[in-house]
Amino acid sequence: MVITPKSQSEFKFLNDLLKKLGIAASTMTEEDLEDAGLSKMLKSVDKHKKVSKESIIQKLKA
Repeated sequence: MVITPKSQSEFKFLNDLLKKLGIAASTMTEEDLEDAGLSKMLKSVDKHKKVSKESIIQKLKA
């Protein structure tokens, strides 16, 4: 679950609430969020479809 608080006071409130409920929580950097999004996207890719090396190089050059 990813929660984005609107303010520092909201962050503190949510963090304190999760602690009281005994729920482990941690903060994520912008890079962590990007990595999670890429990971989710990669899991949904069709891994059976073959793509030529030339097609990949062409996409990278674009």
